[in-house]
Amino acid sequence: MKPHETLPYTELPDYSDAERVARSRAFYEAIRTRRTCRYFSDEPVPRAVIENALLAAGTAPNGANHQPWHFAVIESADKKNALRLAAEEEERAFYDSKGSDEWLEALAPLGTDADKPFLETAPYLIVIFGQRKGGINPGEMKQNYYVNESVGIATGILITALHDAGLATLTHTPNPMKFLNQLCDRPANEKPMMILVAGKPAPDATIPVHATNKKPLDQIASWL
Repeated sequence: MKPHETLPYTELPDYSDAERVARSRAFYEAIRTRRTCRYFSDEPVPRAVIENALLAAGTAPNGANHQPWHFAVIESADKKNALRLAAEEEERAFYDSKGSDEWLEALAPLGTDADKPFLETAPYLIVIFGQRKGGINPGEMKQNYYVNESVGIATGILITALHDAGLATLTHTPNPMKFLNQLCDRPANEKPMMILVAGKPAPDATIPVHATNKKPLDQIASWL
């Protein structure tokens, strides 16, 4: 490798093989309870929970360490209402005409429709942006790399951190999403990737049976 500044890699715990197997299994058993939730409580959640989860997301691997993401956290009732109105307008167009028959058929077992009350009920909406330009220092406008991949990994860590803190989440992707730039006061060169709804599930929340059908290991992995 080319010469560069380095630090010793000493922070990874030195587990035995048995401990690694046990911990990996324990993590799977914990994360397998994660479910997408469409029924949220309006009960407040401490902001520190969201802040810590965002800090965790910010540790994600990314192109050239430019960290090409921004998380706009919406708490305001007015902002949430405006977002819901705009998102539902796009959703109605999708369900009425834009969505293909095949796509709508795939969604049918999940029971989704254009009505998105969770966008107002949940205490937090986290709008996730990918930054095409930026850099590691404030004010930089360098080219960013692997933006979609980097933001996707960071979002996965964010969802996992929120689940670990006992919060339910939902990924929502109205299409198109450019209205989110203006709503969140973000520059035009940032690409809205998704809305992550976060909060406690409603006491009577349910999940679709279809969503519990997960592919087994031999269908999602191969050993070469």
